[in-house]
Amino acid sequence: MEWLEWFDAHDFEFARQVVQRGTAALYLIAFLTTVQQFPALLGEKGLLPATELLKHPRYLRSPTIFKHWRYTDRRLIALCIVGIAIAVALIAGFPQLGPPWVPLIAFLAMWGIYLSIFSIGQTFYGFGWEMLLIEMGFTVAFLGSDQVPPPTTILLLICWLVFRLEFGAGMIKMRGDRAWRNLTAMYYHHETQPMPGPLSRQAHLLPKWFHRVEAAGNHAVQLVVPFLLFVPYPVGSIAAALIILTQLWLVFTGNFAWLNWATIVLAFAAVNDRAVHAVLPFIPTDLGTDPSRFDEPGLTGHAPVWWFVIVIAATVLLVVVAYPPLMNLVSRRQLMNASFNRWQLGNAYGAFGSVTRARIEYVIEATNDDPSDPGAEWHEYEFLGKPGDVRRMPPQWAPFHLRLDWLMWFLPLGRGREPWFDMLLIRLLEADEPTLRLLRKAPFGREKPRAIRVLAYRYRFSTHEQYRRTGQRWMRVLEGVLVRPISFHSGA
Repeated sequence: MEWLEWFDAHDFEFARQVVQRGTAALYLIAFLTTVQQFPALLGEKGLLPATELLKHPRYLRSPTIFKHWRYTDRRLIALCIVGIAIAVALIAGFPQLGPPWVPLIAFLAMWGIYLSIFSIGQTFYGFGWEMLLIEMGFTVAFLGSDQVPPPTTILLLICWLVFRLEFGAGMIKMRGDRAWRNLTAMYYHHETQPMPGPLSRQAHLLPKWFHRVEAAGNHAVQLVVPFLLFVPYPVGSIAAALIILTQLWLVFTGNFAWLNWATIVLAFAAVNDRAVHAVLPFIPTDLGTDPSRFDEPGLTGHAPVWWFVIVIAATVLLVVVAYPPLMNLVSRRQLMNASFNRWQLGNAYGAFGSVTRARIEYVIEATNDDPSDPGAEWHEYEFLGKPGDVRRMPPQWAPFHLRLDWLMWFLPLGRGREPWFDMLLIRLLEADEPTLRLLRKAPFGREKPRAIRVLAYRYRFSTHEQYRRTGQRWMRVLEGVLVRPISFHSGA
């Protein structure tokens, strides 16, 4: 079996453990968010019912089990429970104890389940990290089990995925907005990002020279460092560490669902066991070559031929689908977060090609008074993550994904009144319980309001002096009325 030596990456065992278990953990979170949010957003009585989409199969963006198995909320939840059980088993490492085909089937099962959900998720699942999670699940499936060494080709393909994530994001920034080119983008980012976190205000208030260093560092890590992932130890491991550190900064200063965590997990594919031992000396360097792992009959420490054939076939497939995203990276009309096939493999990624300069928030209010009375008292609906209450510290939700909050951020950026938003207002007038569970607070609890309206405010982080004087973390100014008072009596 000496001719297979190049195929076995014995010194990347720690990397495999992190990538497999980390990917499974992200799938667990994705399935939990689906159970918690999908019925209210896309269920049988959701804002955009998936049942209506399934009546027109030609609009499905990917294969889905629900095309042949009639959708119900109960069936969706049952499918998610299966996915959750598989994810928990993989996190615990049970499938990895068996032959390599066991974790292969486990990861492909999660991939297929989530692909089915994504296909009917419409705009609520239209985020780049949804495609990323799907592609991760398929690729990581071929890392094998503890009975065989990590396959070199799959580790390289995972590095290629990180390259597309980082280099694609870097190029879309350079092509998309002058603020990235002149290093002023971070003057705005922390304040105007979709969902700020607890430290976002402190990051925003840092001096401008620091923000320029942030932007320059971002360009270096996204445009230069990804090439170094493919260089042998120690360069590749150092490149991965730089990517991980910059992603952790984004974790601490914002809420980007599981995008940052997925990048961190994938970047570990370039981390050699020797690099891990240098940082954590209690972890041995011979994790992948420890003879005690192969004491059982039939285990040799090398990949069997049948497994080699399976992995090479998957490698060829992933190399073939890599051509369109490669061409996209060098295209002047680079696409961001685009898929080139129905299986969501070989996608194009990229984020924040342009930076929003002003933060506009739509605030939904309700009253039980006569809405035509100038003295009527209006009270706000509070969302779980998006800014509303000017005194509230922005919460940390990532890697959990608040899909409704994210789409509320997109609305002022030119989308205007979308069908799901009008349906949201109707559900709030009905005091629909599943919808209310997506919010932090409704003004009148489960009681139906007499009327609701929507106001547009411009939000800015308060300065240190403003915070000391007012106790407010946000300062806001009314920009206008998006939706005048409506009620069922007014024809809503």
